[in-house]
Amino acid sequence: MAKLILASASPRRQELLSTLGVELELMPADIDESSIEAKTPAKMAEAAAYAKARWVTERVSKGIIVAADTIVLLDSGEILGKPQGAEEAYRMLSCLSGRGHRVITGVAVVDPEANKERVFHEVTRVFFRSLSLEEIRKYVATGEPLDKAGAYGIQGKGALLVDKIEGCFFNVVGLPVPKLGEVLLEFGVSLL
Repeated sequence: MAKLILASASPRRQELLSTLGVELELMPADIDESSIEAKTPAKMAEAAAYAKARWVTERVSKGIIVAADTIVLLDSGEILGKPQGAEEAYRMLSCLSGRGHRVITGVAVVDPEANKERVFHEVTRVFFRSLSLEEIRKYVATGEPLDKAGAYGIQGKGALLVDKIEGCFFNVVGLPVPKLGEVLLEFGVSLL
């Protein structure tokens, strides 16, 4: 099997792939995500993932590169990135309380040796239950929200905030594993 290179420093993405028994080389991409522009949030997530993958392809000539970028999108169209601190995390969680939102993950898979690329995205709808101000304060105090888009981690204590989801759970964690598995088959890589 070709070597997989994960263009991410995300411990959640690493854990998802490692749980499947995938041997990974980690090469976190160093790009300026704020400079990426696109017409839609889905295209923005795809463009950011592709930029990360291209950054890695400029440094390696062999291996299958997997890169991803996750966006949390309110129904109002506001994108919630990673909070810059506890106050912003509190604001984001207050906005999510009692409402639905979309989690969009853009993924790029690139094989520089075969000159093959595939970029796609997955959307999952997440519904939060109504949260008290005290619950939000306690959750923010755990520190868990501070390095996650939308200020929550569904795989951790953030699961307690969620009422239900529609779509791929793993997408909310940061990598739509079932769809990625299908795409990797196109590159001759089986995760089974």
